[in-house]
Amino acid sequence: MNQCDVAIIGAGAAGLMCAATAGYRGRRVRVLDHAPKPAAKIRISGGGKCNFTNIAVSAENYYSANPHFPVSALKRYTNEDFIALVERHGIEYDRRDHGRLYCRHHASDITRMLLTECDWAGVTLQMNAAVQGIEAVGGGFVLQTSAGPLQCESLVIATGGLAYPKLRASDFGLRIARQFDLPVVPPRPALVPLEMDARWQKRYGVLSGVSFDACVSCREASFCEPVLITPKGLSGPAILQISAMWREGEPITLNLFAGEALEAALLELKRSGRSLHAWLKRGLPRRFAQVWIAHLQWPDRLDALTDAAVRQLASQLQAWTLYPQRTAGYGKAEVSLGGVDTAALSSKTMMAQAVPGLFFIGEVVDVTGQLGGYNFQWAWSSGYAAGTFA
Repeated sequence: MNQCDVAIIGAGAAGLMCAATAGYRGRRVRVLDHAPKPAAKIRISGGGKCNFTNIAVSAENYYSANPHFPVSALKRYTNEDFIALVERHGIEYDRRDHGRLYCRHHASDITRMLLTECDWAGVTLQMNAAVQGIEAVGGGFVLQTSAGPLQCESLVIATGGLAYPKLRASDFGLRIARQFDLPVVPPRPALVPLEMDARWQKRYGVLSGVSFDACVSCREASFCEPVLITPKGLSGPAILQISAMWREGEPITLNLFAGEALEAALLELKRSGRSLHAWLKRGLPRRFAQVWIAHLQWPDRLDALTDAAVRQLASQLQAWTLYPQRTAGYGKAEVSLGGVDTAALSSKTMMAQAVPGLFFIGEVVDVTGQLGGYNFQWAWSSGYAAGTFA
């Protein structure tokens, strides 16, 4: 039987980070993955540029049933630590809006960096190795794999979430948690487009591809970023962000002129007799303004309207309320919410409190970051935490 000190299931961002960290401690580490190549999600992320972290990271950028859980890992291995690693490997990167850091050339730069670190740390990487069963035996674990049995002292589950099923995403990590009687927060798609009903699609679907800036709100959350109209509904950064807060049956509100004294501006437009459509074009795409005015049946000139009607128009522009029907599902989601309940894990080590030697890291845990490099940072931080103790 093959033996190692630490077996890691999942050769993604969190798994490779954990492997290198444990390997540098002198642990014999083996990473197993059923896919043919490692780090598939890194390679396609950020439009092929990999938004690998953010210049400002805190627990407030994460969703979890226990909002304080990420604090320990994020402090143990910070965004600055990962940026320093990127710079040591000579990887060039760019800062974009909202502090997001991307590879200047290609996401594969991050993959090569992680694989190099694993090589230097003496990690064994075993691809096309499906894990068929796990058993706790004598203070350790025995894995039945397609490459034969493997015995280890510590077992790290880094299998990711349900997003990107084309990349062979599965609920395998959650099934392992349930096997060991660990609680699981039911998963659902997040950072995902929202789909509208057929009537909305018929009216606005002709605008597919049109983008505009807006502040999108749901309950207590609000994100001010671009919104993209799709054939089935809405996407773009602001919608992906708010999707993590949205629940079926709830409304979302779009402020198309955030930060403006719109009532006063439209009342002045009424007095001037100028064109409403021409005025709207300064803040909205022309085609969108045309369809929006036609749907609400507003005249092109406001001088025939009462002041109360003008105020109503201002309210509609700054509080356009919509009721999405559903998300676009895991196939379009960047991540999944939910996962192994953090109440069952140590925030310091990521180890299951009731199962010594069993660790869960990355997206399989009920910690989900906002859009902007936060989920990769959670992979680095949680992987480092587990690799320090596994």
